[in-house]
Amino acid sequence: MFPGAIGIDVAKDIDHGIATLEGCSRLIVDLRGNTGGGIGGLRLMSYLTPGKLEVGYSLTRKRREGGYRREELTRFGRIPSHKATLIWLAARYAFVEKSILVVTEGLGQQRFHGRVVLLVNEHTASAGEMVSAFAEENNLATIVGTKTPGRLLSGSAYKVGHGYILGLPVAAYLTWQGRMLENNGIVPKCSIDLSRDGLKQGRDTQLEAAVTVAKAL
Repeated sequence: MFPGAIGIDVAKDIDHGIATLEGCSRLIVDLRGNTGGGIGGLRLMSYLTPGKLEVGYSLTRKRREGGYRREELTRFGRIPSHKATLIWLAARYAFVEKSILVVTEGLGQQRFHGRVVLLVNEHTASAGEMVSAFAEENNLATIVGTKTPGRLLSGSAYKVGHGYILGLPVAAYLTWQGRMLENNGIVPKCSIDLSRDGLKQGRDTQLEAAVTVAKAL
């Protein structure tokens, strides 16, 4: 998953992983089983395109009923490098309306751009679906695997006593093209099930399909 609300640590791990791929002309990203998490997935999305692109936006009921222009929503477009910056972020976003527009970071050209495959399955949810939808809508990757579950709402957690926490949805999430992924999910361009017989033989049929697709790009 993408741990941490802001995802500073996972963003650094993604940076390190990309750095080890110097000279790589094709990339397969395995998001199977990625249940989501925080906004750390923005770093992955930012590596899929050289410039800044609008990803999508959360939208509260209050903002929807009061009217809005998506271009005017508060923007989030950079994962900070140091945790000390979290204090500034908390101050900036603490009192703004919770409808937020997410924009990629503009990390520059990568050799594998245009030749990326994303592997997804029925357990790729939340932020994992956000990454997949962004790549699909902008033709940045070919999606391979099985349909995702469609579980993507912005939520907040509340302590209710006796060690319990109650999680409630507080905003919908829409892609930049206006798609709501909640209850809809993403259908891969190349749909293929994971073969149990193949697993018994030590083969990952979905990964094999992803390699075939990547070689053809």
